[in-house]
Amino acid sequence: MPTQDEKFMRQALNLAKKGLGRTSPNPAVGAMIVRAGKAIAKGYHKKAGGPHAEVEAIKAMPGKVLKNDTLYVTLEPCNHVGKTPPCTQAILQAGIKKVVIGMPDPNPKVKGGGSVFLKSKGVSVKVGVLEAECRKLNEAFIKFITTGRPFVMAKSALTLDGWSAAANGDSQWVSNELSRAFVHGLRDQADAIMVGVGTVLKDDPALTTRLAHKKGRDPIRIILDTQFQIQETAKVLNPDSSAKTIVVIGDQTVINKAKVEALAKLNAEVLICPQKTGHLDLVALMPLLGKQSITSIILEGGAAVMGNMIRQQLVDKFYIFKAPKLLSGNDGIPMAYGLGAKQMDQALKLKDVQIKWFQDDILVMGYPVYV
Repeated sequence: MPTQDEKFMRQALNLAKKGLGRTSPNPAVGAMIVRAGKAIAKGYHKKAGGPHAEVEAIKAMPGKVLKNDTLYVTLEPCNHVGKTPPCTQAILQAGIKKVVIGMPDPNPKVKGGGSVFLKSKGVSVKVGVLEAECRKLNEAFIKFITTGRPFVMAKSALTLDGWSAAANGDSQWVSNELSRAFVHGLRDQADAIMVGVGTVLKDDPALTTRLAHKKGRDPIRIILDTQFQIQETAKVLNPDSSAKTIVVIGDQTVINKAKVEALAKLNAEVLICPQKTGHLDLVALMPLLGKQSITSIILEGGAAVMGNMIRQQLVDKFYIFKAPKLLSGNDGIPMAYGLGAKQMDQALKLKDVQIKWFQDDILVMGYPVYV
């Protein structure tokens, strides 16, 4: 049986989820104001630069705050001036005397500041209600704010015998329609989606978001293109999408200035990345993307890119679909090339695994345990 604090924190979490994909590089945050066991106001952070969740909830109050009203908020209120004033000041000005917090602010520059300040002003503060769930909601923000690098989610769809595509590269479709709809939901919430230029040249994907019941938000398209091979007619450069495209080329590649200018007209920028042994240095790339305030990336391949990212321990989470299909034979295309485990005890293991069914498809979600 959940406690009252857990009950209202879960409601605040559900509010926070509405902001996923819209608040970056800020976290998704929800807030509730409760009086005598009933929620009387609520709010969530809708977009970066806009009012924070606590302020939205205070603005939604039907009248003045009373002595025993409690504010529930999924993330510790900020105590610093950014694009908006400190939420701690708004809490004090509203007269709120009790605050229940899901998780502490992970920002190392402001750690603990909000709670300490509120306590110093006589506010009762409780921290850590449903903390694990609050952290999971903002796992990308936590990685970004503590390391300056984006949270990378590798997505792949495989047959039962482990192939992501037939020998000729055909992969439409391994997974079913429900599985693909789930992936579009991920795209709607992620800052960016990343593929190698080989995927662009062969499959010409748009890498946009298509949702059944509402307009989706397209992620930034990141194309790993060491030799600058992308064509101006590629669908990822589609001007119908408001999302920009980042074409990452090697620092040893001769730059075609006319092509750079042509891509700029298509809302695409060229990002120069260090090379290592003839390929993009993916380790060096991550902070470059972080500097562009990209907090989360869906990695969709192909197999060479997937293998390189896993081998260099750059994947933070896996979404692997298994479909009830068999290609048979030994000449299909795997999820990732070149991982090199020679025996089972060298295999990359996943922790905190979750399983979901989409009709006959199985989705395995988990976090890699790198050694």
